[in-house]
Amino acid sequence: MTDAAASPSVRRLSEWDAAELRALRAEYGSPLYVLDLERVRENARRLGAAFPDAEILYAVKANALGDVLETLREEGIGLECASAGELERALAVTDSGVDVHYTAVNPPARDLDWVIDAWEEYPELTVTVGAEDTIDRLADRGYDGRLCLRVNPGIGAGHHEKVQTGANAKFGVPAERALEVLEDAAERGFDVVGIHAHVGSGVSSDQLDDHREFVSRMGDLAREVNEALPTDLEFVDVGGGFGVPYRDDEEPLDLEAVADATRDALGDVDATLTIEPGRYFVADAGVLLTTVNTVKDARDTTAVGIDAGMTTLLRPAMYDASHPIRNLTADVDAAAAASNSETPDNGRETIEQTITGPICESGDVFCTDRKLPASERGDVLAIGNAGAYGYEMANQYNSRPRPASVVVDGDEVRLARRRETIDDVTRLEHGARSASDDSSGDPTE
Repeated sequence: MTDAAASPSVRRLSEWDAAELRALRAEYGSPLYVLDLERVRENARRLGAAFPDAEILYAVKANALGDVLETLREEGIGLECASAGELERALAVTDSGVDVHYTAVNPPARDLDWVIDAWEEYPELTVTVGAEDTIDRLADRGYDGRLCLRVNPGIGAGHHEKVQTGANAKFGVPAERALEVLEDAAERGFDVVGIHAHVGSGVSSDQLDDHREFVSRMGDLAREVNEALPTDLEFVDVGGGFGVPYRDDEEPLDLEAVADATRDALGDVDATLTIEPGRYFVADAGVLLTTVNTVKDARDTTAVGIDAGMTTLLRPAMYDASHPIRNLTADVDAAAAASNSETPDNGRETIEQTITGPICESGDVFCTDRKLPASERGDVLAIGNAGAYGYEMANQYNSRPRPASVVVDGDEVRLARRRETIDDVTRLEHGARSASDDSSGDPTE
């Protein structure tokens, strides 16, 4: 068992073994996602140590790989799901609906139909709603089970405007109307068990004041609800959003300070504190391996083309996100030269490079003028902090197959997802000559 206090609070890309990563690329090809399950466990234990009295759920949307879900369930972590598909994955690794929450935003009818069927088999499942008419839609389907209300607290934070949810009208019932909605739900026979809100994704230490104010508002609301309803709330869910450093010069989140501030801001509430991080569990547990295809001198930079693109890792194009990048081939060559005293240092010159993908979009860029060892065709690069929202946001734009994924668990390495083929890209088309379409595995069919 790993001691959470002994493991580093963040795993930098430089700490991954370059030779081992290159060997994985040689065996499984590229692009290739690599996920270290032991690091996932370390992150889970660190969260457990910081929040010993809280219910901890994992936001499945960060990385829904079955190996991740099974690993976290073994660590006693619950699962928070944003879609019927994620819920189907979660229930596949649990014995009951306990510690499983369905927290959809504007759920499609077919999702609700599937969730109701699942609830009939797993009655301890908790459904979180973010709109009054979603309660009506549940009632119309005969649902009167465990209900949690998502609240819009009017305050947001996070690493990018597109992930600051706390004040966005899309998310939750306005806090000033929450009590009225909850009272009505209780009178209609729903089992009201909690309130929920999420301030945003990638919250950093310098946004702690916003997080504290948000939690304080949730504590005030919880006390008001407990006074008004016939039974007290079971839990107050303050979401996750705990940030991780994507740049080498960024300090890791002071998790203990966040935990202390959360408890203090929530105050004395007769309910369990619930948190639901996603990114924090898996971001630094994953890397993306890719191969250099092209190196060319452009007017103002050296353009380096790799076989991963915005279809493989969307975050840089979508959020202007910065990911660390390492030339594994250059590092291994330099290490080999240094270990042989008779061989002169053959370290490469460090130059500014723009790393680009193969997608026909000018936004398909991983970094601009980043100082790295001069790249050569065939080099293997590693892109760090790719464990969260990497494969989950991968897509088939330009009819490109999605990459493979492997998991590392101690000395064991196994293929978790095979690499897609072009047949996989086209097989759902009507009349396709490739494998026939079998929708039986779709939980919303």
